[in-house]
Amino acid sequence: MSAATPTAPEGAYAAVHTASLADRNGFWLKAAAAIDWDVAPTRAFDAEQGVYGRWFPDARLNVCRNAVDRHAEGGRADQAAIIHDSPVTGTKRRITYGELRDEVAVLAGILADLGVTKGDRVVIYMPMVPEALFGMLACARIGAIHSVVFGGFAANELAARIEDAAPKVVLAASCGIEPARVVAYKPLLDAAIARSTHKPDACLILQRPQGEAGLVEGRDRDWAETVARARRAGRRAEPVPVAATDPLYILYTSGTTGRPKGVVRDSGGYCVALAWSMANLYGVAPGEVYFCASDIGWVVGHSYIVYAPLLHGCTTVLYEGKPVGTPDAGAFWRVVAEHGGATLFTAPTALRAIKKEDPRAEKIAGHDLSRFRALFLAGERADPDSVAWAERALDRPVIDHWWQTETGWAIAGNPLGLERLPVKYGSTAKPMPGYDLHVLDESGKPVPPGTMGTIALKLPLPPGCLPTLWGSDERFRQSYLATFPGFYDTSDAGVVDEDGYVTVLGRTDDIINVAGHRLSTGGMEAVLAAHPDVAECAVIGIRDALKGEAPCGFVVLKAGVAKDPETVERELVARVREEIGPVAAFKLALTVGRLPKTRSGKILRGTMKRIADGEDYAMPPTIEDPATLEEIGDSLKARGIGG
Repeated sequence: MSAATPTAPEGAYAAVHTASLADRNGFWLKAAAAIDWDVAPTRAFDAEQGVYGRWFPDARLNVCRNAVDRHAEGGRADQAAIIHDSPVTGTKRRITYGELRDEVAVLAGILADLGVTKGDRVVIYMPMVPEALFGMLACARIGAIHSVVFGGFAANELAARIEDAAPKVVLAASCGIEPARVVAYKPLLDAAIARSTHKPDACLILQRPQGEAGLVEGRDRDWAETVARARRAGRRAEPVPVAATDPLYILYTSGTTGRPKGVVRDSGGYCVALAWSMANLYGVAPGEVYFCASDIGWVVGHSYIVYAPLLHGCTTVLYEGKPVGTPDAGAFWRVVAEHGGATLFTAPTALRAIKKEDPRAEKIAGHDLSRFRALFLAGERADPDSVAWAERALDRPVIDHWWQTETGWAIAGNPLGLERLPVKYGSTAKPMPGYDLHVLDESGKPVPPGTMGTIALKLPLPPGCLPTLWGSDERFRQSYLATFPGFYDTSDAGVVDEDGYVTVLGRTDDIINVAGHRLSTGGMEAVLAAHPDVAECAVIGIRDALKGEAPCGFVVLKAGVAKDPETVERELVARVREEIGPVAAFKLALTVGRLPKTRSGKILRGTMKRIADGEDYAMPPTIEDPATLEEIGDSLKARGIGG
């Protein structure tokens, strides 16, 4: 059943990583040859520009032309650029590079007619539909800056992003579609605009048949009607060259002050880094099908649903569905088989959901995975038990890799296109070229191998990473650069072993202090997840009058487990005591039906902690199901905690 994975010479990774740090200029100028430039770079990095320096400061390009036009004109006009697979609507759509160029050129002309010019912002508030990608690429085509907001975000969160980005135009859909309900987007958009002091000049609304929306006269335009008029008039826009240092997009991530941080992505460095990663990290060739099961509202979707596959001349799968429930736990394998996917990239939580529903991997049977070569995981820590389960079930490499919204692509991983490194369960393998990774103690001193500390990246960050935050260089400095001068603070805790393998243990605020001992909740989660009856888990530190904090584990059992939950809980407490030691003071494990998560699959550990500590909390805007927080609260109250 196994598909052959391309092999690379042993030692290739080490040679490439060393070269990337020894000669940054030469390394990234060579990588830049994969991009078509209007003005080619003569130097890779200028340390005098921006907050810590800027990449390709004398170059000019157009990102849309690189992602669309050059393929449409270079022999791929009839190749599928996008396959939209939507089990929630029962529809599929294949869009070639030639068709994509036409759609994007027309929409770019419409944006220009609405007054959008180079440097203007456009907010995109849409579900997983092709028109959302058209909108992103149309902005890039005319040099506008897009800011995609996750579809269905609450009105106040959307309003904060409209306020900060000050868009001239908003592109939105009338609704999004979940397996059991239709989510009306337009009322949320109207409420957000009403709350924001900034008002967009126009909104272009894609009417979906599952839930059409009323339009505000004078401001809103019907997408289909507007596009049809533009086509009749022959309205199109050609690519506008921009500086490589000009912003391509703003992507907001949560800020500790409650005000979202607008991560800026530049145009040239991003293109170079993504193009390099497709061949060298993911081992994918132009023309192959790349399936990233994320959402365009998150950084993974920006990078590996939209820009990287299209820059590389691949076919990208745009999936509007879930890992389970649309219709079952075989959904991903059906998509991979039907469309001939070479690679699947998803979140560990999706894999755990599949494993929970189909622990014997019976849903894989009957699917032709002959072209499928590797499964990549990112988004949160991949527990070793789930990785091993997937390896056995798929007979393929399962690669956990680590990156952040801020970095735009992987910080550490296993570069299949360079060299397939041995897998160490729990580790995200080694730093990618361009990243000079260190583990530091609280005073900023390096720690010995195998010692936990804060993972920090020595400046400069490689191409593709954020140069600053939107409208706030000083906030960027204070948020990321002030703690360890000369370094970018990832705010992730971890260790690097003697072989150079990176293990990310969790956010530094997930390091709990138990009677003076600094302990990783991620390490405890790894122990819980290894129990044969546990499908997924989360460990938080809760306030303790004697020890300061005490760990509490929440576990979801696999389908079909007949064992009494209290028995499993006792076994889990004993496991942590045995594998980590009495110092962990792990005495409380609670079985629950579900864990509270965002729609992207991240577990809401911070909110769970506030419930356990009896603190007030705001309902997270991206929560998948608010009832899961009530279940957490009830399980804690039953043990006399929180409330």
